[in-house]
Amino acid sequence: MRIAIDAMGGDVGPAAAIHGAAAAVQACPGLEVDLFGPGDRLATELENLPRHLAAAGSHLSIHHAPGLIRQNQRPSDALRRGGDTSMALMLSHVAERHAVAGVSAGNTGALMALARRALGTVADIPRPAICTAIPTRNDGRCYLLDLGANVDVSARRLVDFARMGEVMARHVDGLSAPRVALLNVGSEGTKGSEAVRQADSLLGETGSLNYIGFIEGDGIFAGSADVVVCDGFVGNAVLKASEGLARMLIERVQVTFESHWSSRLVGMLARPALRRLKSELDPVRYNGASLLGLDGIVIKSHGSADATGFSYAVLRAVQEVRRGLPERLAMELGVGRDSTQQE
Repeated sequence: MRIAIDAMGGDVGPAAAIHGAAAAVQACPGLEVDLFGPGDRLATELENLPRHLAAAGSHLSIHHAPGLIRQNQRPSDALRRGGDTSMALMLSHVAERHAVAGVSAGNTGALMALARRALGTVADIPRPAICTAIPTRNDGRCYLLDLGANVDVSARRLVDFARMGEVMARHVDGLSAPRVALLNVGSEGTKGSEAVRQADSLLGETGSLNYIGFIEGDGIFAGSADVVVCDGFVGNAVLKASEGLARMLIERVQVTFESHWSSRLVGMLARPALRRLKSELDPVRYNGASLLGLDGIVIKSHGSADATGFSYAVLRAVQEVRRGLPERLAMELGVGRDSTQQE
Protein backbone atom coordinates (compact mmCIF):
# COMPACT_ATOMS: atom_id res chain seq x y z
CA MET A 1 0.00 0.00 0.00
CA ARG A 2 1.44 3.37 -1.03
CA ILE A 3 0.32 6.64 0.59
CA ALA A 4 1.26 10.11 -0.70
CA ILE A 5 1.97 12.84 1.87
CA ASP A 6 2.20 16.61 1.60
CA ALA A 7 5.13 16.99 3.98
CA MET A 8 5.05 20.81 3.97
CA GLY A 9 1.45 21.47 4.99
CA GLY A 10 1.78 21.56 8.78
CA ASP A 11 2.43 24.54 11.02
CA VAL A 12 5.81 23.25 12.23
CA GLY A 13 7.45 22.18 8.98
CA PRO A 14 8.14 18.72 7.60
CA ALA A 15 9.51 17.06 10.76
CA ALA A 16 6.09 16.14 12.19
CA ALA A 17 4.87 14.73 8.88
CA ILE A 18 8.01 12.69 8.25
CA HIS A 19 8.30 11.35 11.79
CA GLY A 20 4.57 10.60 11.81
CA ALA A 21 4.80 8.80 8.48
CA ALA A 22 7.70 6.72 9.78
CA ALA A 23 5.70 5.80 12.88
CA ALA A 24 2.76 4.75 10.67
CA VAL A 25 5.10 2.55 8.61
CA GLN A 26 6.23 0.82 11.77
CA ALA A 27 2.62 0.25 12.82
CA CYS A 28 1.53 -0.99 9.39
CA PRO A 29 3.90 -3.48 7.76
CA GLY A 30 3.87 -3.22 3.97
CA LEU A 31 3.10 0.50 3.94
CA GLU A 32 5.15 2.67 1.57
CA VAL A 33 5.11 6.48 1.73
CA ASP A 34 5.85 9.09 -0.95
CA LEU A 35 6.81 12.45 0.57
CA PHE A 36 6.29 15.71 -1.34
CA GLY A 37 8.28 18.86 -0.62
CA PRO A 38 11.67 20.50 -1.27
CA GLY A 39 13.98 17.56 -1.89
CA ASP A 40 17.00 18.78 0.07
CA ARG A 41 14.94 19.71 3.11
CA LEU A 42 13.12 16.38 3.18
CA ALA A 43 16.40 14.51 2.72
CA THR A 44 17.84 16.28 5.77
CA GLU A 45 14.82 15.31 7.87
CA LEU A 46 15.08 11.69 6.74
CA GLU A 47 18.76 11.57 7.63
CA ASN A 48 17.92 12.89 11.10
CA LEU A 49 15.14 10.44 11.94
CA PRO A 50 15.30 9.35 15.59
CA ARG A 51 16.95 6.01 16.16
CA HIS A 52 13.68 4.24 16.97
CA LEU A 53 12.25 5.34 13.59
CA ALA A 54 15.37 4.96 11.46
CA ALA A 55 14.47 1.50 10.11
CA ALA A 56 11.24 2.92 8.64
CA GLY A 57 13.20 5.46 6.59
CA SER A 58 13.79 2.95 3.79
CA HIS A 59 10.03 2.91 3.17
CA LEU A 60 9.84 6.70 2.70
CA SER A 61 10.57 8.14 -0.76
CA ILE A 62 11.17 11.80 -1.63
CA HIS A 63 9.42 13.58 -4.52
CA HIS A 64 10.71 17.09 -5.13
CA ALA A 65 8.04 19.81 -4.94
CA PRO A 66 9.50 23.32 -4.69
CA GLY A 67 6.32 25.28 -4.01
CA LEU A 68 4.25 25.68 -0.84
CA ILE A 69 0.57 26.47 -0.22
CA ARG A 70 0.42 29.05 2.57
CA GLN A 71 -2.10 28.61 5.39
CA ASN A 72 -3.72 31.96 4.55
CA GLN A 73 -3.72 31.46 0.77
CA ARG A 74 -7.07 31.72 -0.95
CA PRO A 75 -8.32 28.52 -2.63
CA SER A 76 -8.78 30.42 -5.92
CA ASP A 77 -5.15 31.53 -5.80
CA ALA A 78 -4.02 27.99 -4.98
CA LEU A 79 -5.90 26.73 -8.05
CA ARG A 80 -4.24 29.32 -10.30
CA ARG A 81 -0.71 29.35 -8.93
CA GLY A 82 -0.24 26.16 -6.92
CA GLY A 83 0.74 23.69 -9.61
CA ASP A 84 4.30 23.15 -8.35
CA THR A 85 3.40 22.91 -4.66
CA SER A 86 3.75 19.89 -2.39
CA MET A 87 -0.04 19.75 -1.95
CA ALA A 88 -0.92 19.88 -5.66
CA LEU A 89 1.77 17.40 -6.72
CA MET A 90 0.75 15.01 -3.93
CA LEU A 91 -2.85 15.11 -5.15
CA SER A 92 -1.80 14.59 -8.77
CA HIS A 93 0.17 11.55 -7.61
CA VAL A 94 -3.02 10.12 -6.11
CA ALA A 95 -5.13 11.05 -9.15
CA GLU A 96 -2.66 9.26 -11.44
CA ARG A 97 -2.99 6.14 -9.25
CA HIS A 98 0.66 6.13 -8.18
CA ALA A 99 -0.67 6.14 -4.60
CA VAL A 100 -3.95 4.93 -3.14
CA ALA A 101 -4.49 7.87 -0.75
CA GLY A 102 -3.14 11.29 0.17
CA VAL A 103 -2.60 13.05 3.51
CA SER A 104 -2.02 16.76 4.17
CA ALA A 105 -1.97 19.08 7.17
CA GLY A 106 -2.19 22.13 4.92
CA ASN A 107 -4.69 24.85 4.13
CA THR A 108 -8.14 23.22 4.29
CA GLY A 109 -9.81 25.38 1.64
CA ALA A 110 -6.94 24.91 -0.80
CA LEU A 111 -6.83 21.17 -0.13
CA MET A 112 -10.55 20.86 -0.82
CA ALA A 113 -10.37 22.90 -4.03
CA LEU A 114 -7.25 21.18 -5.39
CA ALA A 115 -8.50 17.71 -4.44
CA ARG A 116 -11.85 18.31 -6.10
CA ARG A 117 -10.12 19.40 -9.31
CA ALA A 118 -7.57 16.57 -9.31
CA LEU A 119 -9.83 13.69 -8.27
CA GLY A 120 -13.41 14.73 -9.01
CA THR A 121 -16.37 13.52 -6.98
CA VAL A 122 -18.47 10.36 -6.85
CA ALA A 123 -22.16 9.92 -7.67
CA ASP A 124 -22.63 13.55 -8.77
CA ILE A 125 -21.84 14.84 -5.27
CA PRO A 126 -21.32 18.57 -5.97
CA ARG A 127 -18.99 19.25 -3.05
CA PRO A 128 -17.18 16.91 -0.66
CA ALA A 129 -17.71 17.17 3.09
CA ILE A 130 -15.13 16.99 5.87
CA CYS A 131 -15.88 14.21 8.34
CA THR A 132 -14.14 13.02 11.50
CA ALA A 133 -14.78 10.74 14.46
CA ILE A 134 -15.85 12.19 17.81
CA PRO A 135 -15.32 10.17 21.04
CA THR A 136 -18.47 9.19 22.92
CA ARG A 137 -19.34 7.34 26.11
CA ASN A 138 -18.26 3.73 26.64
CA ASP A 139 -15.23 4.18 24.36
CA GLY A 140 -17.49 4.64 21.34
CA ARG A 141 -17.44 7.26 18.59
CA CYS A 142 -19.70 8.99 16.12
CA TYR A 143 -19.01 10.67 12.79
CA LEU A 144 -19.61 14.41 12.55
CA LEU A 145 -19.93 16.16 9.18
CA ASP A 146 -19.52 18.72 7.70
CA LEU A 147 -16.62 20.35 9.55
CA GLY A 148 -16.01 23.45 7.46
CA ALA A 149 -15.99 22.66 3.76
CA ASN A 150 -19.59 23.81 3.23
CA VAL A 151 -20.57 26.71 5.47
CA ASP A 152 -24.00 27.53 4.01
CA VAL A 153 -25.79 24.44 2.71
CA SER A 154 -29.19 23.41 1.41
CA ALA A 155 -31.37 20.61 2.69
CA ARG A 156 -30.28 18.46 -0.27
CA ARG A 157 -26.65 18.80 0.74
CA LEU A 158 -27.44 17.82 4.33
CA VAL A 159 -29.11 14.69 2.97
CA ASP A 160 -25.97 13.95 0.94
CA PHE A 161 -23.88 14.33 4.09
CA ALA A 162 -26.16 11.93 5.94
CA ARG A 163 -25.87 9.31 3.23
CA MET A 164 -22.08 9.61 3.00
CA GLY A 165 -21.64 9.45 6.78
CA GLU A 166 -23.90 6.41 6.97
CA VAL A 167 -21.83 4.57 4.36
CA MET A 168 -18.63 5.39 6.26
CA ALA A 169 -19.99 4.21 9.61
CA ARG A 170 -21.31 1.02 8.07
CA HIS A 171 -18.21 0.02 6.15
CA VAL A 172 -15.39 1.47 8.28
CA ASP A 173 -16.86 0.69 11.71
CA GLY A 174 -18.89 -2.35 10.69
CA LEU A 175 -22.24 -1.05 11.99
CA SER A 176 -25.20 -2.81 10.40
CA ALA A 177 -27.63 0.13 10.73
CA PRO A 178 -25.88 3.33 11.88
CA ARG A 179 -28.15 5.80 13.67
CA VAL A 180 -28.20 9.06 11.69
CA ALA A 181 -29.24 12.38 13.27
CA LEU A 182 -29.40 16.07 12.37
CA LEU A 183 -27.77 18.49 14.80
CA ASN A 184 -30.28 21.10 15.93
CA VAL A 185 -31.09 23.50 18.76
CA GLY A 186 -33.89 21.25 20.00
CA SER A 187 -35.71 18.03 19.29
CA GLU A 188 -38.99 19.66 18.26
CA GLY A 189 -39.83 19.69 14.57
CA THR A 190 -40.49 23.44 14.59
CA LYS A 191 -36.95 24.37 15.68
CA GLY A 192 -33.88 25.05 13.59
CA SER A 193 -33.21 26.73 10.27
CA GLU A 194 -35.38 26.14 7.22
CA ALA A 195 -32.68 23.98 5.60
CA VAL A 196 -32.46 21.74 8.68
CA ARG A 197 -36.25 21.35 8.88
CA GLN A 198 -36.46 20.51 5.18
CA ALA A 199 -33.62 18.00 5.53
CA ASP A 200 -35.48 16.40 8.44
CA SER A 201 -38.52 15.92 6.22
CA LEU A 202 -36.45 14.46 3.37
CA LEU A 203 -34.51 12.11 5.64
CA GLY A 204 -37.72 10.96 7.27
CA GLU A 205 -38.89 9.79 3.85
CA THR A 206 -35.64 7.90 3.15
CA GLY A 207 -36.36 4.34 4.12
CA SER A 208 -32.80 3.17 3.47
CA LEU A 209 -31.39 5.14 6.43
CA ASN A 210 -31.85 4.55 10.14
CA TYR A 211 -32.73 8.21 10.67
CA ILE A 212 -33.56 9.05 14.30
CA GLY A 213 -34.37 12.77 13.91
CA PHE A 214 -32.87 15.81 15.63
CA ILE A 215 -30.12 15.68 18.22
CA GLU A 216 -28.75 18.44 20.44
CA GLY A 217 -25.08 19.09 21.09
CA ASP A 218 -24.82 17.02 24.25
CA GLY A 219 -26.21 14.00 22.40
CA ILE A 220 -23.05 13.81 20.27
CA PHE A 221 -20.86 12.88 23.22
CA ALA A 222 -23.55 10.77 24.87
CA GLY A 223 -23.39 8.37 21.94
CA SER A 224 -27.02 8.93 20.98
CA ALA A 225 -26.17 8.67 17.26
CA ASP A 226 -23.48 7.13 15.06
CA VAL A 227 -23.60 9.88 12.40
CA VAL A 228 -24.39 13.52 13.18
CA VAL A 229 -25.01 15.92 10.29
CA CYS A 230 -24.73 19.72 10.25
CA ASP A 231 -23.42 22.54 8.08
CA GLY A 232 -19.71 23.33 8.06
CA PHE A 233 -19.94 26.44 10.24
CA VAL A 234 -21.66 24.60 13.08
CA GLY A 235 -19.57 21.46 12.70
CA ASN A 236 -16.27 23.32 12.82
CA ALA A 237 -17.35 25.24 15.92
CA VAL A 238 -18.43 22.02 17.68
CA LEU A 239 -15.19 20.26 16.80
CA LYS A 240 -12.89 23.07 17.94
CA ALA A 241 -14.88 23.62 21.14
CA SER A 242 -14.80 19.91 22.01
CA GLU A 243 -11.05 19.69 21.40
CA GLY A 244 -10.43 22.74 23.56
CA LEU A 245 -12.63 21.34 26.34
CA ALA A 246 -10.83 17.98 26.26
CA ARG A 247 -7.43 19.64 26.58
CA MET A 248 -8.65 21.89 29.39
CA LEU A 249 -10.04 18.93 31.36
CA ILE A 250 -6.79 16.99 31.00
CA GLU A 251 -4.74 20.00 32.13
CA ARG A 252 -7.08 20.78 35.05
CA VAL A 253 -6.90 17.19 36.32
CA GLN A 254 -3.11 17.25 36.15
CA VAL A 255 -2.88 20.61 37.94
CA THR A 256 -5.32 19.46 40.64
CA PHE A 257 -3.28 16.39 41.50
CA GLU A 258 -0.02 18.35 41.54
CA SER A 259 -1.28 21.22 43.72
CA HIS A 260 -0.70 19.63 47.17
CA TRP A 261 1.37 16.81 48.63
CA SER A 262 -1.74 14.80 49.58
CA SER A 263 -3.28 15.13 46.11
CA ARG A 264 0.07 14.20 44.57
CA LEU A 265 -0.03 10.96 46.57
CA VAL A 266 -3.56 10.26 45.32
CA GLY A 267 -2.40 11.16 41.82
CA MET A 268 0.37 8.58 41.99
CA LEU A 269 -2.15 5.90 42.91
CA ALA A 270 -4.54 7.03 40.18
CA ARG A 271 -1.83 7.40 37.52
CA PRO A 272 -2.88 4.36 35.42
CA ALA A 273 -6.50 5.52 35.34
CA LEU A 274 -5.46 9.10 34.53
CA ARG A 275 -3.20 7.88 31.73
CA ARG A 276 -6.10 5.91 30.28
CA LEU A 277 -8.44 8.92 30.57
CA LYS A 278 -5.93 11.16 28.81
CA SER A 279 -5.57 8.61 26.03
CA GLU A 280 -9.33 8.38 25.55
CA LEU A 281 -9.92 12.15 25.54
CA ASP A 282 -6.79 13.34 23.74
CA PRO A 283 -7.87 14.93 20.41
CA VAL A 284 -4.61 13.64 18.89
CA ARG A 285 -6.08 10.15 18.94
CA TYR A 286 -8.85 11.30 16.59
CA ASN A 287 -6.68 13.31 14.20
CA GLY A 288 -7.43 12.77 10.54
CA ALA A 289 -10.59 14.04 8.85
CA SER A 290 -11.90 12.44 5.65
CA LEU A 291 -12.81 14.48 2.58
CA LEU A 292 -15.92 12.44 1.84
CA GLY A 293 -17.36 12.49 -1.65
CA LEU A 294 -14.08 12.63 -3.57
CA ASP A 295 -13.28 9.97 -6.14
CA GLY A 296 -10.27 9.01 -4.06
CA ILE A 297 -9.07 9.07 -0.46
CA VAL A 298 -7.71 12.31 0.99
CA ILE A 299 -7.20 12.82 4.73
CA LYS A 300 -6.83 16.25 6.35
CA SER A 301 -4.61 16.35 9.41
CA HIS A 302 -4.63 19.21 11.91
CA GLY A 303 -2.08 21.81 10.94
CA SER A 304 -0.74 21.80 14.51
CA ALA A 305 -0.49 18.01 14.76
CA ASP A 306 2.74 16.57 16.13
CA ALA A 307 4.31 13.37 14.84
CA THR A 308 1.95 11.18 16.87
CA GLY A 309 -1.11 13.03 15.62
CA PHE A 310 0.08 12.89 12.02
CA SER A 311 0.65 9.14 12.29
CA TYR A 312 -3.02 8.73 13.26
CA ALA A 313 -4.01 10.63 10.10
CA VAL A 314 -1.89 8.32 7.94
CA LEU A 315 -3.36 5.24 9.63
CA ARG A 316 -6.83 6.67 9.02
CA ALA A 317 -6.01 6.73 5.31
CA VAL A 318 -4.83 3.11 5.51
CA GLN A 319 -8.11 2.09 7.14
CA GLU A 320 -10.19 3.76 4.42
CA VAL A 321 -8.12 2.13 1.68
CA ARG A 322 -8.65 -1.29 3.21
CA ARG A 323 -12.41 -0.68 3.30
CA GLY A 324 -12.53 0.64 -0.29
CA LEU A 325 -14.50 3.67 0.86
CA PRO A 326 -14.68 5.69 -2.41
CA GLU A 327 -15.88 2.62 -4.31
CA ARG A 328 -18.53 2.01 -1.65
CA LEU A 329 -19.67 5.62 -1.85
CA ALA A 330 -19.83 5.55 -5.65
CA MET A 331 -21.85 2.33 -5.66
CA GLU A 332 -24.30 3.16 -2.87
CA LEU A 333 -24.80 6.87 -3.47
CA GLY A 334 -25.24 6.30 -7.19
CA VAL A 335 -28.21 4.05 -6.48
CA GLY A 336 -31.42 5.85 -5.63
CA ARG A 337 -30.03 9.32 -6.26
CA ASP A 338 -32.70 10.84 -8.46
CA SER A 339 -33.56 14.33 -9.59
CA THR A 340 -34.94 15.26 -6.17
CA GLN A 341 -31.39 15.00 -4.86
CA GLN A 342 -29.99 17.56 -7.28
CA GLU A 343 -29.64 21.25 -6.49
